[in-house]
Amino acid sequence: MKTALLSTLLALSLAGAQPVPIPAGAPLELRGLWVDAFGPGLKTPAEIDKLVSDARALNVNVLFAQVGRRGDCYCDHAAMPRTDDPAVPEGFDPLAYLIEKAHPLGIQVHAWIITTAIWNSAAPPKSPDHAFNRHGPDKQGRDNWLMKKFDGTVKGGADWLLDPGHPDAAEYIRNMYVSVVKNYDVDGIQFDRVRYPDYNPVGGPNGWGYNETALERYRAETGAQGTPAPEDPAWAAWRRTQVTNLVRDTALAVKAVRPDVSVNAATITYGAGPTTDEGFRATRTYNEVLQDWLTWVRGGYLDVNVMMNYKRDFVPEQAAWFNTWAAYAGGLKVRSPGAGVTQVSGAAIYLNDPRSTLAQVRKTRTSGLGWAGYSYRTPDADVNAGKRTAEEALPQLILNLAGPGGPFAAPARWARPDPQAFRAVRGTLTAATGPLGGREVRLLDERGAVLALTTTNAAGGYGFLRVPGRGVRVEASGVSSSLVTAPAGRVTDLAPLALP
Repeated sequence: MKTALLSTLLALSLAGAQPVPIPAGAPLELRGLWVDAFGPGLKTPAEIDKLVSDARALNVNVLFAQVGRRGDCYCDHAAMPRTDDPAVPEGFDPLAYLIEKAHPLGIQVHAWIITTAIWNSAAPPKSPDHAFNRHGPDKQGRDNWLMKKFDGTVKGGADWLLDPGHPDAAEYIRNMYVSVVKNYDVDGIQFDRVRYPDYNPVGGPNGWGYNETALERYRAETGAQGTPAPEDPAWAAWRRTQVTNLVRDTALAVKAVRPDVSVNAATITYGAGPTTDEGFRATRTYNEVLQDWLTWVRGGYLDVNVMMNYKRDFVPEQAAWFNTWAAYAGGLKVRSPGAGVTQVSGAAIYLNDPRSTLAQVRKTRTSGLGWAGYSYRTPDADVNAGKRTAEEALPQLILNLAGPGGPFAAPARWARPDPQAFRAVRGTLTAATGPLGGREVRLLDERGAVLALTTTNAAGGYGFLRVPGRGVRVEASGVSSSLVTAPAGRVTDLAPLALP
C-alpha cells in the first residue's frame, strides 16, 4: 500500500542514493519532464543537482528545460541576454551546468524556449540589447515587432508578444534557437507558444496579428485591400503559414548547424481531438490559435511532436478528449511514417491527482506514444493548489511511476536523431517583379511528380526536410532548378531560383 510513510521512506532513500547512468542496452522510449523557470528547479547548482537526481529516480530520459522564458536566457552564451532573475547566482550558467550533470547519466537536455512571449513586467529589462527594449511598444514602424489585436489590445494577458508575421521578429526568433545550439551541447530544442495568442472566442476566430508591418506584408503578398477581419479565411491562412514557415526555417537553420539535434514543439490540443487528418482542420488548435502542427509532422519539420494533452483524467469529458488526441497521434505514426516524427503525449500532472497521472501514463504507453509530464515544480494538483509542497509530492510520483510494478520501473533510454537518416534542401527565390513572400514552391522528383509543397517567407526563403536520397528539383512559377541529390547528414543550399 502506497502510504505517506512509504513515500517518506522513499524520499529518505533517494536522498542518500548516487544516481547511476541509464544502461546502454535499455530499450528506447521517450520519457520526458518539463522543468519550468517560473520557480525553483534549474536556477542554482543545488537545484540542478536535485533535479537530475530526481529525474534519474523517476526513470525519465529527457528534460525539457526552460532556458528561454521571455526574451532572456538562463545561460551566458545566446542571442538573448542573460536572465535578470535574481535567483540565478552571478557567474553561474544554469544550462551549461545542467548539461554537465545530466549527460553522464544518459539524460538528455532539450532547450525549451518560449517562442513569442517577450516581456511581462512594468519595469523594462536591464539589458539594452533585450528585444523588448529595442523593438517594444515605444518603437514605431518596422522597428516595432509586437503583436497587436484587432481591437487594439497590445498584450496577451500580462505578456507582450512578438508577431511571427513580422520578418525581423521571425528572424530574431530563429536566431534564439540557433544561438543555443551553436554554443551548448543540447540534445534538442523545443518551441513553446509557437502560434498566435489566446484570448479569443472558443473555436476562433483568432483576433491577433495586426502588427502594421505584418499587415503590409499580407496586403503585398495577397493583393488584399484594407484591414482584414479576424474571421477572413485568407487572413487566417496567411497567419497560419507564418507560424509554419517559422518552424520550418528554424528547423533548417538548427539542422544546418547540428543535424543530430532534435527539433521538437510543445503543441496545442484544446478541447476535443480529431479522428482524421481532415478533421484536424476543424479543431480549436487550427482555428483558435492558428497552429497547423499536422503540416509540421507531415513535412518532417519536427523530430518530436510533444502534444500538450493537458486534461484532467477524473473529469469524464476531458478523459475522453485525452484519449482521442492520443489515438489521433498514434494514427499519425502509421499514416506519415516517412516523416520520422516521434509522437509524445504531454500530460498535465499539475492538474491531476497521483492516481489519475498513473492512469494517463498507462493509456499513453498503450497508444504507442512517448510521455512527458508538466511539470517538475508542480508534480500534482495539490502542489499546484498550494495544499502541499513539491518536496512532499515528488516521492509519491516517483514511487507510482518508477517503483515496483510501475510503468517506468525499468529504465529506458532516448537517442538523438541519426544524421545519416536526414536530408534537406533550402534556397531562396529572386523575382523581377512582385513580392518574394507567399509564393508556392514545389519539390519534384526526377519524373516531375510532386513530393511536397511549401510557401516562401518574406525574403523568398523556402526549404524541404526529409528529402529522399535520389534526384530532386524545386519549381516555382514555372521556373525549375537543376536536378540535385541531397547528401545525407546535412542541409543542402541550392542556387537562387530567379523568377521573371
